[in-house]
Amino acid sequence: MVQTAGLPTQTVVVLGTGGTIAGRAASGPDNIGYTAAQVGVEDLIAGIDAPGDVQLVGEQVAQLDSKDMSFAAWRSLALRCAHWLAQDGVAGVVVTHGTDTLEETAFFLHSVLATTKPVVLTCAMRPATALYPDGPQNMRDAIAVVLAPAALGVMVVCAGRVHGAADVQKVHTYRLDAFSSGDVGALGYVEEGTVRLTRPWPADGATSGALARLPASDAAWPRVEIVTSHAGARGTVVDALSAARSVDGLVVAATGNGTIHSELEAALLRALDSGIAVRRATRCIEGRILPRSNEAISDAGGLSPVKARISLLLELLGR
Repeated sequence: MVQTAGLPTQTVVVLGTGGTIAGRAASGPDNIGYTAAQVGVEDLIAGIDAPGDVQLVGEQVAQLDSKDMSFAAWRSLALRCAHWLAQDGVAGVVVTHGTDTLEETAFFLHSVLATTKPVVLTCAMRPATALYPDGPQNMRDAIAVVLAPAALGVMVVCAGRVHGAADVQKVHTYRLDAFSSGDVGALGYVEEGTVRLTRPWPADGATSGALARLPASDAAWPRVEIVTSHAGARGTVVDALSAARSVDGLVVAATGNGTIHSELEAALLRALDSGIAVRRATRCIEGRILPRSNEAISDAGGLSPVKARISLLLELLGR
């Protein structure tokens, strides 16, 4: 049920995109042999008791396994977030999402939405049919963050932790607390429905006009791929992509403080000379690239490779 008028003062809009939180398995004890994106958002919020006079409004924006997240789904989600955030009666937006690409979607929304209200992505590591599903508690915690005083910005809530979109990464394959903000730490915690901040709410990262530049067709988006530097790396793949003119940009997941194997670096410099945009990000889970003078390939600072890719995508769209 989507309402567009007569919203109460405290309305939280829940936008569903699928994922494990909406998954079903054949039996309750099965936490990994499930099919994602089977339960609609209305069913997900049906069992959630909103506090006080708060009303929950659900809208299904997509229904997919987040490993298959697309540009089209990102655009639709961003536009629906912008629509609801502009409504006077809406306190903020919760997005239910799969864990696999959650950090990418969070950073994308952080980069394109200009809002003084909160957008909170949440998820589950167990399907909705599990004996002890984690999704309902994560949703309650996400709603608590939306309703917290002065909350704003794009965040991720999972297992009682609140993460900023620019820092969050999935760091574990199966544990319920699967996300980390690295060495900067979580923004805060949700404790029995109360939010305790340890850092300020995240700053608005949106660039001017970013939302308006998002193409309606997947084919119209720039093509940016990620390559990895490692022992024995070669430049064959980069040279092939450059020769075919099949990419507009490349991000290299570099070792350490942004270092790249010499053969791969030579190929990336050839790609740069041919007009392909190239960025360096580090493979390291924690830390950031500390810039050095006279680097031919610019770095992505503290962004992970997947977030550096999104940053470069949006940069190319703005040209």
